[in-house]
Amino acid sequence: MLNRRRIIPPAATAGGGQWVLLQESVGVSAMHMQLLYNNKVVIFDRTDFGASNLTLPAGKCRYNDEAIKEDCTAHSLLYDVDSNTYRPLMVQTDVWCSSGAVIPDGTLVQTGGYLAGDHKIRLFTPLNDDQCDWIELEQSLTIQRWYASDHILPDGNVIIVGGRKAFSYEFFPKDSIENSQNNSVFYFNFLKETTDRKEENNLYPFLYLLPDGNLFVFANQRSVILDYVNNKIVKEFPMIPGEKRSYPATGSSVMLPLRLSAGGTDGTPPPSPEVEVLVCGGAKGGAYVKALKGTYVAASKSCGRLRVTDPDPQWVMEDMPMRRVMPDSLLLPTGDVLILNGAGKGTAGWECAVDPVLNPILYIPNEPESSKRFSVLNPTTIPRLYHSAATLLPDGRILVGGSNPHIKYNFSGVTYPTELSLEAFSPPYLDPEFGLIRPSILSIEAPAHYVISYGEEFSVTFTLGLYRADGEFMVTIVAPSFATHSFGMNQRLLELYIVGVQQLSAFAYKVTVHAPPTRNIAPPGYYMLFLVHHGVPGHCVWIKMQ
Repeated sequence: MLNRRRIIPPAATAGGGQWVLLQESVGVSAMHMQLLYNNKVVIFDRTDFGASNLTLPAGKCRYNDEAIKEDCTAHSLLYDVDSNTYRPLMVQTDVWCSSGAVIPDGTLVQTGGYLAGDHKIRLFTPLNDDQCDWIELEQSLTIQRWYASDHILPDGNVIIVGGRKAFSYEFFPKDSIENSQNNSVFYFNFLKETTDRKEENNLYPFLYLLPDGNLFVFANQRSVILDYVNNKIVKEFPMIPGEKRSYPATGSSVMLPLRLSAGGTDGTPPPSPEVEVLVCGGAKGGAYVKALKGTYVAASKSCGRLRVTDPDPQWVMEDMPMRRVMPDSLLLPTGDVLILNGAGKGTAGWECAVDPVLNPILYIPNEPESSKRFSVLNPTTIPRLYHSAATLLPDGRILVGGSNPHIKYNFSGVTYPTELSLEAFSPPYLDPEFGLIRPSILSIEAPAHYVISYGEEFSVTFTLGLYRADGEFMVTIVAPSFATHSFGMNQRLLELYIVGVQQLSAFAYKVTVHAPPTRNIAPPGYYMLFLVHHGVPGHCVWIKMQ
């Protein structure tokens, strides 16, 4: 019988992890990031501040910019993870504080922005050449979307929720949800109710698709389950204690890993997984107004966990080792959470935060002793404040970039200059001392190879230098997130049910698992599949759920 309780590798202790500077400058500050299935990352900033430090190819310029008459610089780029290189991309209109989701064919659908871009829908489709670039559709959003959040749905379409003074949601494509009124936009009063006077504190709401097909929505300190098809709230949860949690009192959130089970021997479907949401960091009400006047209030130190599927859900609170506003929270292949970036005082916004927090924190959700759940890891030397981003890479590293707390790019005479650099953080599980117990995937054995059908059984063959009998195997699949403003939209990790493990030779093994049973649990599209042995993941392979 397999031991499914993960044993933490000894490197997951205080002071672990390693930082590497990948690029001193890519010419653009990384406000938004999206990893694609070809191991490339789309990165972009806003366009309305003037020229960037990255030149577009000869002959390419924009003449519709609000800041300068002719802009021949790039405000987006494509970063190649494997080669550590990048090339400029061209956006047509302002993508400032926008949102996005990757649809099942791997195309990034990016929505909204500012000024001429606030109604726009843009596509970026990964191709195996150096020609692919942004395409701006003639179709527009129904209303402006600035600081909205997007989520992929079970049918492969996208829901776009909220934005500044946008108390509603809509879909891409517009006709993807049937409704009796033939509406293209749906009023959502919850967003108006959670708006604080002068500060808002409800922008970039946290969204999670639930196993029943409804949508969990968190804004400010409140959360609900939304039946988006029938436009009604079916459940409201208690308020999270303590501080505000949404922009500009920006905290961060993840849905903790969904642990899947086996179906019955009589053919009954597997039980629905438990769902738990984690929210960390934030700022007190009024902190944004004070920050605008130069007074920086201490950020939140607390995290809250809400088991959404409990009969009577209540927030369970615990404290991080340090205070944090504007943190990024990332699900690691192991099922743990990495919290990094942000500040100890202030809020999101221009010139609104001080005291950068340089140490990442590792949070182990399944650790039974609460005093051992958090560990402080090695610090970076680069502050990552407002308009920074981070995302998980296929080899288990974290890509980190951005930070521009100024109206324009500003590199001198300020405490926190604009950052154009890219770093990678290697969590403790990537330490070379774990090389022998790190699995290396050889192939996926499934009827359609790397295309996986819902509910089917498939196998992963891999090599392993040293099998640890006291350890265990985990197979996890991770949906890459659209990262901006401390929220990874569509971020999702599932722990697949393991049927069995077979040794094929001295160093080769095969693990057989059940695929996710439904599109509600794993929306269609591309996922990184990781094999984890004794808390140590190998490089992922990409699979496609359909």
